[in-house]
Amino acid sequence: MISNFKSPDLKAPRFKKKALGLLNAKTIREFKDKYPAYENIDNEKLKSIIKIFNRKMWEGVIEYRDGVELPDSLGYLFIGTCPAAKTVNINYALSKQYGKVLTNKNWETDGNVGKIFYTNWATKYRFKNRELWGFEAVRDFKRTMAKTYPENWLRYVFMKNKYRIAQLYSAKTNDLE
Repeated sequence: MISNFKSPDLKAPRFKKKALGLLNAKTIREFKDKYPAYENIDNEKLKSIIKIFNRKMWEGVIEYRDGVELPDSLGYLFIGTCPAAKTVNINYALSKQYGKVLTNKNWETDGNVGKIFYTNWATKYRFKNRELWGFEAVRDFKRTMAKTYPENWLRYVFMKNKYRIAQLYSAKTNDLE
């Protein structure tokens, strides 16, 4: 599948999705109204506490094979090893350098890819509209996972194609019986 590579136009107009930040003044004000005990903590300190907590959570996801359970039974986060996608994964830097389409083969991980999974399927207390909940990792989490995953990729849970996470949990409960 080697063909000529047309490098992307770096000056072309871009679509930028508007980012919604939840650590804004309005959200912090609502939090302090709901929990008056935290009224005397300034906003910057509260933001730093939240960021430190989030960092500890994603460091735990990377460190532990089974991931971590989110507080208040909101779900689970874990890293899974998945087979590579059937579509082409182009390495743009090398393709531009050599003028041919070159792909990433993930040789360090035998062609497997690491993905961050969020599920709220097996939580103790199910909540309303739980299927609408999602998770998007922060940039630091994604980059740290990309660096550490190839070093110990065999440690993480292997997820098959078209395999629901619920089946993973039901298999564990069947082993316990």
